[in-house]
Amino acid sequence: MSIKKLAGQTLWYGVPRIFSRFLYFGISLLGIQLYDPNNSYPYIQIYAVIPFLNTLYTYGLETSYFRFAQLYDKQKVYNTLFTSILCSTILFTLILLMFREPFARLIEMERFPDYVLWMIGILFFDTLYTIPMAKLRQEERPRKYAFINMAAVMLNIALVLFFYYVARPAHEKDPGSFPGSWFDPSIGIGYFILSNMIASGAALLLLYKEFSAFQFKFDYSLWKEVIRYSAPLVIVGFGGMINEMLSRVVYLKVLSDEPAQEVERELGIFGANYKLAVLITIFIQIFRMAAEPFFFNQSKHEGAQKTYARVMKFFVIACCFMFLIISLFLDFWKILITSGFDDYGEGLRIVPILSMAGIFLGIYYNLSIWYKLTGKNMTGAWITLSGAMITIVLNLVLIKEFRYVGASWATFVCYGFMMVISYILGQKYYPVPYPKKKLITYLVIVSLIYILHEAIVRNIPSGSAYYLPVYYGTSVMFFLAFALLIVKVERKEMEKMPVIGKYFKPKNSL
Repeated sequence: MSIKKLAGQTLWYGVPRIFSRFLYFGISLLGIQLYDPNNSYPYIQIYAVIPFLNTLYTYGLETSYFRFAQLYDKQKVYNTLFTSILCSTILFTLILLMFREPFARLIEMERFPDYVLWMIGILFFDTLYTIPMAKLRQEERPRKYAFINMAAVMLNIALVLFFYYVARPAHEKDPGSFPGSWFDPSIGIGYFILSNMIASGAALLLLYKEFSAFQFKFDYSLWKEVIRYSAPLVIVGFGGMINEMLSRVVYLKVLSDEPAQEVERELGIFGANYKLAVLITIFIQIFRMAAEPFFFNQSKHEGAQKTYARVMKFFVIACCFMFLIISLFLDFWKILITSGFDDYGEGLRIVPILSMAGIFLGIYYNLSIWYKLTGKNMTGAWITLSGAMITIVLNLVLIKEFRYVGASWATFVCYGFMMVISYILGQKYYPVPYPKKKLITYLVIVSLIYILHEAIVRNIPSGSAYYLPVYYGTSVMFFLAFALLIVKVERKEMEKMPVIGKYFKPKNSL
């Protein structure tokens, strides 16, 4: 697969994913508008716990599928891995249901037992389509993959809108009416979780062909080889979830000696602003969907390392533009998250920190191909575990002193460390000619642009008639200046790109 094809598949994975994620982002903003920080924190907590459990449920089989489908009969790999994940999913779900009450206490959700039950349902359904969806990606069928994701998200959104804009008003008018009977005010923000569970279950129906292709056949020797490969990936996954989610999971526990109402309010603010930084994470997830099978397939071709280097450069440039869109237009994003309650705007200062941390994480994901291709997954696990230890220590220290700002800096330091260590080890075991100096320069430039922009606008009173023209004028000017810099430096690369390449070729070459 060429970079051109990778770009095309990234679009197929990306455009529907971006569209659906923005729709879902808008729906999550609805929760912020409907519920103040004190009442939105259970939603934040549930969705901080889900990724931890998802790592346990899937135990690295998705990545293993891409690798072993290259080495063995694809149908045998599919049958074995799907049998494994089907049995383990049923087992894990039964265990969680049996110990639901102590588990709810562990995650500070004992007051919301239904939320925990619906969370278990989400995990059950989402895990069951992990291998079938990986099959679609491995077979390079991004259109169906995109359609299923879009359908699930659209159903999720439709259900949320029904509960809050049809059933809720009907219940307030006449609780005994048919639509009104579907709404229970005591559930509160839990309808977001319930809608997600229903949509996840419905998405399974769209994979009926992939399920019908499954044969209940299990190759034990293949499974043992897969588990040996995937076991370190589970450690990597858990470490990654600790790095990404720990700050929100432990926030209530670290500040347990503080007034509960204030801490819950802070967690709600933290989670709301974290959603803005997730815009970069969305792009990273989309890129990984296309890039992971691409990297494995490309490894068989000569000059693979040069291809990986070019992919990294395009990736970092794209992330830089996204960082500028988020950080230079924070006032716009502020309008979105404070339209219901002004309290959410207090945490806006953490968004650039978390956005740059997200870029570090994305670079790390690109770099991590070295240990997946060389079979040194345990080394990758140690890198992630080291990052996790940094995250734990810094969160315990910084949350106490600096609250969610400290938690944000802990994430920044952790991902920066993992990125640097992975680069150093990768160049030792699987050298790739990354344009290091150029990429560092781009990251430094966009960081300085943000700092300079902040220095300019902070000297203008927010109520002044000049504030908005200066704020957005300088934002656009700095963004365009960086775009012109990229065009000038990367013109030769631009000329090689499909569709837009013709606009960058010298006129005398036409």
